[in-house]
Amino acid sequence: MPAVPAAWLWIPITIWAAFAQTVRNAAQRHLTGELGTLGATLVRFLYGLPFAALWLAAVRHFSAAPIPLPGAPFLGWVALGALSQIAATALLLRTMQERNFAIGVAYSKTEILQVALFGFAFLGDPVRPLAAAAMVCGTLGVLLLSPLSRTGWTSKAAAMGLASGAGFALSAVGYRGAALALPETTFMMAAACTLLAAQLVQSVLLGGWLLVRAPAVVARTLRAWRVSLFAGFMGAAASAGWFTAFAIEPVAHVRTLGLVELLFSYAVSRRFFLEKLSRRELAGIALIAAGVAVILKA
Repeated sequence: MPAVPAAWLWIPITIWAAFAQTVRNAAQRHLTGELGTLGATLVRFLYGLPFAALWLAAVRHFSAAPIPLPGAPFLGWVALGALSQIAATALLLRTMQERNFAIGVAYSKTEILQVALFGFAFLGDPVRPLAAAAMVCGTLGVLLLSPLSRTGWTSKAAAMGLASGAGFALSAVGYRGAALALPETTFMMAAACTLLAAQLVQSVLLGGWLLVRAPAVVARTLRAWRVSLFAGFMGAAASAGWFTAFAIEPVAHVRTLGLVELLFSYAVSRRFFLEKLSRRELAGIALIAAGVAVILKA
């Protein structure tokens, strides 16, 4: 079988990342009732940290690429990505509590147009016409998934979902910027370094804040280590996929293809949470699937 060209590796990597993220979101939602929003958010980073370190060690061993020394630009981009992701994850979990699992994820996917704007403004990533069409198609699908007929975009869930999307868009741009700030290495090593740095920053900042303000939450997080370890592993696996894809392809393309997460989320929503979607919401998912198909041609 012929090898997959490096330029196309971002496609299977992104699909894997979307699947792993769906599993992680489901595990985090399960933990939210026990640990609260911030406790479940901490799980993603704290329990993902050892797996991020193992991933960097594996990349170093199998590629023989040296670990690059981070500079100020790298650290600045990582800080932007890490802080934005903390806020976006917490808002996503609260949105899921307000609505349901699949719709919570759908709201966060309003990041697609935002990430194209941020990617162009901060990194100069171009947006090709076909890719723009895919993003518009995907966004229309997200609009159909949103409860406009009842509460519109002024609802609490909508506001948190839109803010979550903005946070994820900024975090994606920050992580791509960090990977590009390490030019003298392979894209796998750049992604692995970015992942470990981000998880370390997030664990220290959010964990430290909770230790001071709500130490009982940290204690409950440590007691729930079994489910938390699984959520951390899947979170690190998803992030490894996203960061690697960001190191290869503009963030707008990666996040548009990443809309396949909504298809996975729908399956999880029906199978595990016994949540039902309306015909309008199913039409939205079909539009999203069409957008995913178009981005593969862009």
